[in-house]
Amino acid sequence: MTTPRPNVILVITDDQGYGDLGCTGHPWLKTPGIDAFHADAVRLTDFHVSPLCTPTRGALMTGRRPVRNGAWATCWGRSILRKSETTMADVFGAAGYRTAMFGKWHLGDNYPYRPQDRGFQHVVAHKGGGVGQTPDFWGNNYFDDTYYQNGEPLEHAGYCTDVWFDEAIRFIEQCAGGQSAGPSAAGSRDGNALSENSPESDAPFFVYLATNAPHTPYLVSEEYAQPYHENPDVPEPEFCGMIANIDENFGRLRRRLAELGLEENTILVFMTDNGSSGGSELDENQHVVRGYNAGMRGKKGSYYDGGHRVPFFLRWPEGGLEGGRDVGEMSLHIDVLPTFIDLCGLDAPEVDFDGRSIAPLLPGDRTSLPGDRVHFLQYRQDTVPPEKWTNAVMTRRWRLVRGKELYDIKADPGQRQDVAADYPGVVERLRRAHDAWWDEISPGLETYCPITLGNPAENPARLCAMDVLGDVAWHQTHIAQARKSTGTWAVEIERPGRYRFSLRRWPAERDLAIDGTIPPEEARALIYAPEDGRSEAIRPVEARLSLFDEERSGSLESGDKSAGFTLEIARTGTTFLHASFIDDEGVIQGTYYVDVERLDEAE
Repeated sequence: MTTPRPNVILVITDDQGYGDLGCTGHPWLKTPGIDAFHADAVRLTDFHVSPLCTPTRGALMTGRRPVRNGAWATCWGRSILRKSETTMADVFGAAGYRTAMFGKWHLGDNYPYRPQDRGFQHVVAHKGGGVGQTPDFWGNNYFDDTYYQNGEPLEHAGYCTDVWFDEAIRFIEQCAGGQSAGPSAAGSRDGNALSENSPESDAPFFVYLATNAPHTPYLVSEEYAQPYHENPDVPEPEFCGMIANIDENFGRLRRRLAELGLEENTILVFMTDNGSSGGSELDENQHVVRGYNAGMRGKKGSYYDGGHRVPFFLRWPEGGLEGGRDVGEMSLHIDVLPTFIDLCGLDAPEVDFDGRSIAPLLPGDRTSLPGDRVHFLQYRQDTVPPEKWTNAVMTRRWRLVRGKELYDIKADPGQRQDVAADYPGVVERLRRAHDAWWDEISPGLETYCPITLGNPAENPARLCAMDVLGDVAWHQTHIAQARKSTGTWAVEIERPGRYRFSLRRWPAERDLAIDGTIPPEEARALIYAPEDGRSEAIRPVEARLSLFDEERSGSLESGDKSAGFTLEIARTGTTFLHASFIDDEGVIQGTYYVDVERLDEAE
């Protein structure tokens, strides 16, 4: 009898570092659910991701480094995964798996980059890099929000993390043929998580469960944060409370798997996406002065190990991967997809992976992979491509930071002693390896991932100020405060035809005039909101739209909710779309939203 392929559940949290767990040494944070999993899992103790969320997620999904796959920043049109990339969900789906994702995607909110365009058959997610960011449904703030089910907005009751786990568990129950617990989403049609295009009912499943917690803002019910308020060594009690809630939900997921008889033949992974954002305070040299960071230097955004070394725990009882065992080999986010391919017996796509399978190490028979692998860690928080030496080059023993600082990570895991002067040969060897890598990938760094307009899969499409090239307004409080934005997007006109462009200050669901403001109580409920609930007005008298270097303009009146332009577009291909408002003093402000509809299709 052939053993059925295992189910796979990949749980990834946001901004939770290696030290933000009891099982990795945190002296105050209580995580009994994940600690119990850690005790019986295979643990990768030298596992590395990127220092920020989008680069990690793109690398995880493709097995290819961020500067190759296009997703190397969190905004600026650079948080979009190239449409030519093959994703983890594509690979599982091709093998007959039922695929679903829940929570945070952050690799593109428009066709053809949405999770439902990238191999996921069922999706319940927020938009942008966090709940309440600019692309997300207006007013979302972690509690009782409107999330997108397969692209359609639906109201959900409860705290965001609870919702992601609720929806994932329902999907798993249906895949198992179990009795559905009933809808958890107010207004969800019939609670059915399986689409008409899902594989047969006895097929295995792949679930990607990506929480937005404990990313800022640190919002959670007081019951979870309260135990940490009295501890002077905890910088952010709510951050710890968000992790406590994740831990509770993770334990709930494991119990349900056991109840459904799925635990033995399910590969369950817990990992995080970058270093900690709230677990410690650092000095000017990025060493911890308060809190806990597992003895590492740096945190989220850093090229030191505290920015990119994270927990990775995997358990698969039927595959013999359990019992509490450490794997000390250096392993990477780009290794996860090749490893899943090996563990599940999937057909490998015709892709040149940057990562490699670490499956041979997991049973414990081998301790290392052949060769002294060299890894290149690169990202940039800007529309401009990464600079050559703002990076880290890594091997099992060495860390070359920004091309000049060298650390022996085995002798000095806290990265306190720069030994570049003592090992010039190592510095030169790692710089040469990086030079070769840079020569390979740098020609593609100027290429954008354009947002497609006019495709029936997303018509109308909404452009937003998080994806503009240049100055972004990346969360909804920026919109309320009228933060400057460029109003420039890289787009692709896929088909000629008649298009309607609606330039907006506020998203359509808010239904507010361009020169209107929101009341203080609404502004205070937005994420990152100031205490005074300030909302700034803009008073444009003109709107401008430019496409394929042809500009149109029109006047605006007070009370107009949008500026509309209908264009007959004969050209196709990639171009830049510019949309802006101009006031009576000639001050130009990029629009925050542009809704684009191909009217031929709609009619």
